[in-house]
Amino acid sequence: FRSATLRWLPALILLFIGSGCAALIYEVVWFQLLQLNIGSSAVSLGVLLGVYMGGMCLGSLLLPRRIAAVHHPLKVYAYLELGIGAFGLLVLFAVPFVGDLYTSIASSGGPTSLILRAVVASICLIPPTLLMGATLPAVARWVQTTPSGVSWLGYFYGGNLVGAVAGSLVAGYYLLRVYDMPTATYAAVALNVVVALIALALSKVAPYTPPTPTTEIGGKAGSGVTLVYVAIALSGFTALGGEVVWTRLLSLLFGGTAYTFSLILAVFLIGLGIGSTIGSEDRKSTRLNSSHGYIS
Repeated sequence: FRSATLRWLPALILLFIGSGCAALIYEVVWFQLLQLNIGSSAVSLGVLLGVYMGGMCLGSLLLPRRIAAVHHPLKVYAYLELGIGAFGLLVLFAVPFVGDLYTSIASSGGPTSLILRAVVASICLIPPTLLMGATLPAVARWVQTTPSGVSWLGYFYGGNLVGAVAGSLVAGYYLLRVYDMPTATYAAVALNVVVALIALALSKVAPYTPPTPTTEIGGKAGSGVTLVYVAIALSGFTALGGEVVWTRLLSLLFGGTAYTFSLILAVFLIGLGIGSTIGSEDRKSTRLNSSHGYIS
């Protein structure tokens, strides 16, 4: 791994902390917006989590197909952050406007109306979540495919989780408690702008050599990989389904407030971080034992 690139990677961890913090502030704010415009906590949470995770998935898939690797990854990352901030502001005003517009032209009761309002609101959330999902793949282009480089992706993911936990707690227990949804959104937008400006500054001094077709790694996945994808998909299905159920149960005990949702998000993310850390340590231990001949 090139030392000229390596020395800038710790700064990226700080950027991902800020990016994760902003993303979870948006999520808490959007949950409140959807509750006000859809009216059902369970439906609002289902729409939010479905669109949030689905948009991030699509963003990570579309980035390599839509943005050429010749562009500096840090510039791409900076523009993505600016786009997230712009759409975050747009969602703050678009969701209530669309909700009021729909209510004025359609009936306000019944399950059909509820579903249609949820669909319309979810469309407003797709653009920012697409950009969120593209941030890590964008920076991953800057990390060479070596054991040292791949390990830094884990650090970026960990930093993003730390920021996400902080963002969920700050949004629920401070920004929305002391201020309101616009103020919380402005704070998240400010984080996006700061992260983008720092990334743009780093892109001017950090080296980047676009990959050539001969250095890119490709190949078809084996048939066994499909089963792995299915298993991971089922794991995500149960995890997010559990989050919806847990939020519903705790809302009955503590009330359907931003505090409950923020706390569940924080605990959920902390659990993900602990689990990924334990898994990483197990892999390290396995490799170490294998190198000493303990594992055949």
